[in-house]
Amino acid sequence: MPDHFFCVHCNFYQSPRGNPFRNDELGVEAGAEPYRNFNEKATALCYTPNAELGNFEKMSFNIGNSLMRWLEPNAPATYRRIIEADRRHRERWGVGNALTQPMHHAILPLCLPRDQELLVRWALIAHEHRFGHRPEGLWLPNLGVTLDVLQVLHNNGVKFTVLGQAQVEGALEGAGPYWVRLPNGGRIAVYVRDDDLSNTVAFAVRSLGGAGRWARNALMPLKKNAGRLILLALEGETFGYHHPGEENFLHWLLEHEATAVGFSVTTLARDLRDHPPQTEITVREYTAWNSARELARWRGTLRDAFDHLAKRLDDLYVGCAQGAGADPWRLREEYIRVRLGQINEAQLLQQFGPKKVTIQQAQVLTTLLQSQFHRQRMYTSNAFFYDDLDRAETRLAIADAVRAVQLASIATRTDLTADFRAELEQAVSTQNGRTGAQILDEVLEWARESSGREPAAAPAEAPRA
Repeated sequence: MPDHFFCVHCNFYQSPRGNPFRNDELGVEAGAEPYRNFNEKATALCYTPNAELGNFEKMSFNIGNSLMRWLEPNAPATYRRIIEADRRHRERWGVGNALTQPMHHAILPLCLPRDQELLVRWALIAHEHRFGHRPEGLWLPNLGVTLDVLQVLHNNGVKFTVLGQAQVEGALEGAGPYWVRLPNGGRIAVYVRDDDLSNTVAFAVRSLGGAGRWARNALMPLKKNAGRLILLALEGETFGYHHPGEENFLHWLLEHEATAVGFSVTTLARDLRDHPPQTEITVREYTAWNSARELARWRGTLRDAFDHLAKRLDDLYVGCAQGAGADPWRLREEYIRVRLGQINEAQLLQQFGPKKVTIQQAQVLTTLLQSQFHRQRMYTSNAFFYDDLDRAETRLAIADAVRAVQLASIATRTDLTADFRAELEQAVSTQNGRTGAQILDEVLEWARESSGREPAAAPAEAPRA
């Protein structure tokens, strides 16, 4: 058996950037030229080339549901190749190489415990829907972690996740895997990425002189004392989108160069099957791969406004659901099957709703479930990532919040806009002094325009992919 192993894990993700007032219609985005939008651009430069080169079969990867939802109708050949890569890996090695990630790419430690459970379960259902089996592992958005989050993963059958070196203590044997002891006495496996190697490839791959030189200069010297497994974990868009043409770096690295310097190329699920953890490590809670300071990047007045709105939306939903005799949380959990096209709303209520429901109650429940979907999606991580509030990412998150408010108002005749606007007044851009309330007004105008027949462009600039 080989003594040295090497794995690349790629996190592929595109945030939802469509029009929430028009069934997530994604039109032309400024800055994506010569492509219509950033999804098309990233697909042409990254997802399709990597799929055609067979890179998905060689690496460990996760891919966001919003991206897969877009790829399926818009780049079906690439979508099928990604699914097939996992299938072939599973046929050859007995496990798939695709991990899942929480729905909507929310920073789980900052979510309510019930929402943490929901976003993980939605992810597992969506993964099984697309790949045909449950995933072995789950990629945490931005690697945001607490022990309670790891407990949620464990409770839902997830076997492992990935963290960075700066997020753990005691990882003395390379990437591991290691056990992490959980609050309930159970344990979950954790792989630890090499932060320096991962960041060097992510940000400077074009200056490394090719896969062969990098393998000889960076990988080979690590055989002496880096542990059994070396793990690179980084954004998959590194290879082709952020650095055009560097899908070839990944291909040659996995296909030839890592092996040439004495490493056996593997994937995380396969490695865990063959090399279960032997030692324990300690997790530094409330850290992420780019934030070791209590996840401060994702906190603040904008999130406070969202949290208060979420509480009001939940109260409306729970009151109506319980009034109709439904289990609100089970019904919401199963609603993702409607979004995936597995069942329709009537079938949802028949299978998981109250025994007797009037037509009006059914309409109210299904409308509030739609509201809950957007209420969850408004927490997508990049809405809170940047220092400047006045960005397209924030506008799109506020647009999801507005859509959630609209649907709740239709169902209950209760309009939460005024309270939401008052709280958004407290969120102020560090660049130009504009407030979240001013951005809300722009979004409300976008919503009004979207109710007409003409195409409605998103306000201001498009977000970066």
